[in-house]
Amino acid sequence: MEAKPTIKYDEFAKLDLRVATIVAAEVHPNADRLVKLQVDLGSEQRQICAGIREFVDVDSLVGRQIVVLVNLEPRTIRGEPSNGMLLAATVQEGEKLQDVVPLGPAKPVANGAAVS
Repeated sequence: MEAKPTIKYDEFAKLDLRVATIVAAEVHPNADRLVKLQVDLGSEQRQICAGIREFVDVDSLVGRQIVVLVNLEPRTIRGEPSNGMLLAATVQEGEKLQDVVPLGPAKPVANGAAVS
């Protein structure tokens, strides 16, 4: 995998990464690869669309804690609002994507906990 350009700490510090618990998960009605997630960030709940359907059991996501980029500009993806981005590790074999693994804390923490 090719390295991306180096950034200054001030650029990284602009990212608001927080822990959230998935409270609902369903297949996106207009996309084969997307899942609609309702996440609890402690002070609010949001909907996030994530391209992980091929790699996860959607029903097993409820109750799982994940890391979310919360200050990403909202956008509509295939007709559904997405207000954040789930962070995930990707596993590739050559050009082929083998797996996508949502990232979360090693042990339970409060919803909304900052990730640094």
